[in-house]
Parts: sequence; structure tokens; C-alpha cells
Amino acid sequence: MEEEAGTKEVINGHDDKNTKEEIFTRVVRAGKRTYFFDVKATRKDDYYLTITESKKRLGKEGKVFYEKHKIFLYKEDFDKFTEGLKDAVSYIDNNREEFEAPILTSEVESREQKSSLVTAEFTDVEFEDLGKH
Repeated sequence: MEEEAGTKEVINGHDDKNTKEEIFTRVVRAGKRTYFFDVKATRKDDYYLTITESKKRLGKEGKVFYEKHKIFLYKEDFDKFTEGLKDAVSYIDNNREEFEAPILTSEVESREQKSSLVTAEFTDVEFEDLGKH
């Protein structure tokens, strides 16, 4: 997971209108996804957070596009959101074994038998046998 942090130059409490009052940005690259954590300001200089997930996709005709999902998080919700996120991550960390389904030995043996049967069926065919019923 790669992280990049940055701040935008802010003049008189506001920056370029095209950036929609972004104050701070952190970019986190995680596998096929990129997450953007953007601190922005309202017209009344109240801060809020947008979290954007961006995934590179291949569209019709092979054109690349980015699928984005965005969450707006306001400062009055920070504590509850953080608490919920910590609880969810803690639950996953403590119950990870439940999510990882072990492959039973009998399943492995069954897969190996099926694989060897398929291989045997196809390797014993001779070209002279084709056309005979």
C-alpha cells in the first residue's frame, strides 16, 4: 500500500475554485484501487472529508475509465465513523480464521482423482481410433 500526502496552496483561506476548496489530500494506492482522502472547506470554512475509491476499468471497445465511489463525512460524524471503522476492522482481525475456509483433505484427494481421470481419458486417444464408433 503506497501513501502520498500533499497540501494545496491556500490563499486567504481559499484556493482555486476548480479544486472545490480542497485543503489537504492524501492518496493511498492499494492493489487495483486508489483511495483519496480529501479535506475540503465549505463556504463558511467548516471542514469535511471526502473519501473516494477509484478503480481502473476496461470499458466497451477497450477504452479505459475510472469507476469512482465517494463518501462525504462531516465533522459532527467523525467520532462515530471512526469508532465504527475501528470496530469493524477489529472484528475482521479477530475473526479472520472464520473467513478463510480450509480445504479439506478429502476435497484435495477428490480433485486429484478427477484431474488424473481427465488426463488419462485424453492421453490414451490414438488418431487411428478417430472415425470408428
